[in-house]
Amino acid sequence: MFISEAFAQTAETTATVANTPAPDGFKMILQLVLIFVILYFLLIRPQQKKMKKHQDELNSIIKGSKIIIAGIIGTVKHVKENGELIVEIAEGTEITVLREYVSGLVITEEKGK
Repeated sequence: MFISEAFAQTAETTATVANTPAPDGFKMILQLVLIFVILYFLLIRPQQKKMKKHQDELNSIIKGSKIIIAGIIGTVKHVKENGELIVEIAEGTEITVLREYVSGLVITEEKGK
């Protein structure tokens, strides 16, 4: 009794699968392109904007800028041509840092604005 029902269900399933049209190649390519466009606007583009903004900040470092290096806040005392920065992290304590390793600039808001 159970065996005959199982065979009947298998035959119905096979007939249903046989009648289902195969996916069109153009539709599959269109879906892949759509997924790539969505990923570009959600992931790739914002990351590129963030990296460009960080690079612009690094290029705008001048003498007197307050910067963050690995959690240490210091003031730039001298900018060398080869990308090195002389940074004062405490009174009388200066370190040399490569511009690429600066985490960011310290932005202080002035009162009254």
